[in-house]
Amino acid sequence: MRRRSRFAAVVAILVCGWSGTFAFAGQSAVGDAQHDYNAGRYNRAVDALNGAIAYAPNDASLHFLLGKSYYQLAEYPRAAASFERAIQLDPKNSEYHNWLGKAYGGKAQESLFLSAMSWARKTRREFEIAVELNPRNFEAQRDLIRYEMNAPSVVGGGDDKALKLIEGLEMLDAIQGKLARGEFLTTKKRMADADRVFERILDSDSDRIGVYFEVSDYYRERGNAGKMAEAIDKAERIDPDDRRLKFYRGVLLIMTGKNPGEADALLKSYLASVPENSDLPPHAVAREWLGKLYESLGRFSEAKEEFRQSLSLDPHNKAVEEELKKVEKK
Repeated sequence: MRRRSRFAAVVAILVCGWSGTFAFAGQSAVGDAQHDYNAGRYNRAVDALNGAIAYAPNDASLHFLLGKSYYQLAEYPRAAASFERAIQLDPKNSEYHNWLGKAYGGKAQESLFLSAMSWARKTRREFEIAVELNPRNFEAQRDLIRYEMNAPSVVGGGDDKALKLIEGLEMLDAIQGKLARGEFLTTKKRMADADRVFERILDSDSDRIGVYFEVSDYYRERGNAGKMAEAIDKAERIDPDDRRLKFYRGVLLIMTGKNPGEADALLKSYLASVPENSDLPPHAVAREWLGKLYESLGRFSEAKEEFRQSLSLDPHNKAVEEELKKVEKK
């Protein structure tokens, strides 16, 4: 009896030891994967996460981060499969449903017409579920509103639906509601009304840096350097070390025609140090502005190269296509 007890104790120790080793290995892999994801090394994150999932197949957070990694690689079917698994394990997680909607949206863009319609409807449904589960998931709210105001009625879109959602969002969070309304007005080309909304947002006293970057994007598109400078200054007061500031400061200098050398350095530093990510200013846009800078300086061969690289990242940008054609004639 004593020998049996001693044997059981040894087995228990070994099992606990192995479990601890597996847990430690899994945690280490997750940390490495998150670090790689934040640095834009998405393939490495995928490898680390698949290894971690082998040890902990029922950890929803691992499947979720794996889905995000695939999403950044534009591997939408794999991203969707990972998000679906995360939801099986944690069905009430609003964030998981919202990202599954994004992945379905990516699949819709890559599909033929009838299949695209099916994926689009699934996209909308996941955004709806995300909002139902957590109305204060503002990213999901904004994604659902964008869907409604851009999608045709045959797949559930509609301006009336978008406006109703915007009204509800304004009641939950005034600033997020105004941002959504400003985006709606911009999409519908009601620029005078959009100007008034974004000016009110700029005059607000928000402590959320993303608000001012969104306002900066609006004024960049409007070509209003003065208002863009105000928004950037407010963002910088919230967090002077935010890595997105390099992009916005560089673009602003190009818009104002000041310090071309500093603008060049800021945008190149942004491209070199900040990864391509759906939550950050796109590299395609940074390349486009470098092209504009070099064109203004008469460095046409460099401008052509930047416009070409921008188009390689965003092949459907008609404005950059026109810029490239113009520079190629010089």
